[in-house]
Amino acid sequence: TLSERILFYTGKIHEIHEVRGKDGVGAIMDSMDLEREKGITIQSAATYAMWGDFNINLIDTPGHVDFTIEVERALRVLDGAILVLCSVSGVQSQSITVDRQMKRYKVPRIAFINKMDRSGANYDRVAAQLKEKLGHHAVKLQYPIGAEDRFQGLIDLLSMKAFYFDGENGENVREEAIPADMLDEAKLRRDEMIEGIANVDDELGEAFLMDPGSINEEQLRAAVRRATIALKMTPVMCGS
Repeated sequence: TLSERILFYTGKIHEIHEVRGKDGVGAIMDSMDLEREKGITIQSAATYAMWGDFNINLIDTPGHVDFTIEVERALRVLDGAILVLCSVSGVQSQSITVDRQMKRYKVPRIAFINKMDRSGANYDRVAAQLKEKLGHHAVKLQYPIGAEDRFQGLIDLLSMKAFYFDGENGENVREEAIPADMLDEAKLRRDEMIEGIANVDDELGEAFLMDPGSINEEQLRAAVRRATIALKMTPVMCGS
């Protein structure tokens, strides 16, 4: 489902099909007939996409525990991984298995909390589970605007901007100022984020001690990158 969106928004494919779609087409990364029929990934599939000036090589691995060797094979060659978590069910047994594999191969990862529009979605609870169940130093870089059927978009705490996704498939990204009623909460969360990064990154830690107010977006992005690659933190993002 996530790969399908990545390919769509980067312009590699021109329409989105669901994994177990009613149209019977199925997701493009599930090429085997059995995968389309069952709605699960059985073997890893690789593709690439361009986003701006970046060439992203994407390996879509199975999530199902029976095909875990496919994850094992892929993790040995990856530069980084996206750990996709459900905003309702959070860290599941399979997340723990995959996380253990990532740690074994020292793969840096981003956590993406998906399905923010489902009933029972809880971003903060799932981010807390990353810490409790998986022992990650999870740092939230985004903050959802609403949740469940009121999920509208997200606030990027690095740039302090609100993003909304318009159009049938959310392909028109609208960047706006943070809604006035959420500004105080966003500022609190930004401070929390800076502190979280400063705890594991020496360079930002020094800047934080000298003058926390002078830290800019560029410094934060560089620190997030350093700390993530060094396996000291897991950036947490959200969407639907």
